[in-house]
Order: sequence, then C-alpha cells, then structure tokens
Amino acid sequence: MASPGATGRHEQPPLNDAALREAQKAAAARASAELIEDGMRVGLGTGSTVAHLLPAIARRGLSGLRCVATSPATEQAALALGMTVEGLDEIGELDIAIDGADQVDPAGWLIKGGGGAHTREKIVAAHARSFVVIASAEKVVEELTAPVPLELVDFAVQSTLRALAPASLRDLPPSPDGGLIADYLGEIGDPSALAARLAGTPGLVEHGLFEPELVSMILIGTADGVERRAGGDPSAAAQV
Repeated sequence: MASPGATGRHEQPPLNDAALREAQKAAAARASAELIEDGMRVGLGTGSTVAHLLPAIARRGLSGLRCVATSPATEQAALALGMTVEGLDEIGELDIAIDGADQVDPAGWLIKGGGGAHTREKIVAAHARSFVVIASAEKVVEELTAPVPLELVDFAVQSTLRALAPASLRDLPPSPDGGLIADYLGEIGDPSALAARLAGTPGLVEHGLFEPELVSMILIGTADGVERRAGGDPSAAAQV
C-alpha cells in the first residue's frame, strides 16, 4: 500500500483548541459580513471575534458603507482597511450592528464587555435596526456566570462598589469615555433581576448584561459550520 506521501495526499493535523476557536470565530464573522449590503450604516463591535469581521467586510468590496466603531481599536483597524468611520450622532439610526459576546445563554441573554467597551457597544446595539451577535461555540453556556463587566464613574467609586457588592475594580485603563472598569462577581440567577439591580445603582454608567430583546440574530461558529439562532427582538424576522 502506498504511503500518503507517495499518493500526494496529506492528512491535515487536527486543530488545537485555540485554533479551533479562531476558526469558529472567523466562520461566524464571515457569515455576518454576508448580511451587509451596499450603502448600509453599520455598527462595528469590539473584541477578538470582531477582529475577524473587519477583513471579512473589507473583502466584500461593498460601496457606500458608513460605519460606527465602538472603540478606538476598532476604529483604527477599520480605517486601516479603508472603511469610512463616523460618529453615531452623524449617522443616526444604523441598519445593522455586529458584535461578539463573552457568554450567550439559552434565552438569548448575553454577557459582553470583557474589553471594557460595553457601554458604547450597548448604545450602538440599541440604535441599530438589527443587532447580530457572532461567537464561537464555547461562548454558548447553560447559565450565565460572573464576572459581569461594569463601567463606573470615578466619584465615590468605593461607595459604588460596596453598593454593587460583590464587585471589584479591574486593572484596566479607563473606558474611552473615562469611566472606570469593574466586575460584578456574585451570583447571577435571574439575569433580568440582576440587570435591574445593577442599572438602579447610582454611580454605575452601564453593565454588561444585554437583554434578548436587543438581539436580532446569533451566529455561532461550530465544528460543523455556522449555527443561526433567532434573538429576542420581536421585529428581527423582517430585518435580517
């Protein structure tokens, strides 16, 4: 029997876990880029999955795109690829926003903000007709768990942390808008109840729990391709 080398065929080595995650992120990013059309107003998220999205959009060669970036890093990467980046106030309502997630639960609740950009990410998602979430398979969980990213004002921050307890500041630079980045470290339980508690705490700018009603579609890269899930946005079917 001829060896694989003799026949010209070479088996591909299996991907390690890190490479598999990156491949899944890239697949989800490519699928979301296909949703963008000429002339759209597009919100660009932040993070490692969005790093795959930007070149996927650029490769499509679309014309007339106007983009809003949720972080300086995303803005710089988009500009380097020749994209037009403007402020949300200049563009107004977005046709679509695309972003990653740290965790996705069965009901469509998200935890976002591992990079500290969740305030801008939530603003952009809320001003998009369609909000599409892209993730690799390991981001899908049965139940959300801490940490939940927080952005806090600097004034009386220790008092705010006590009100949010258990919570602690994270060793990160301030957000692009000057807020301090922290994490809620306790039990989540009912995400809706926790979101209301966090949002009602004076000194909190924004938290990283994103409700299903914000989400139009979730694209999950898996070993078998890209799985599409409907989000909780009741108008999503007509938009994506």
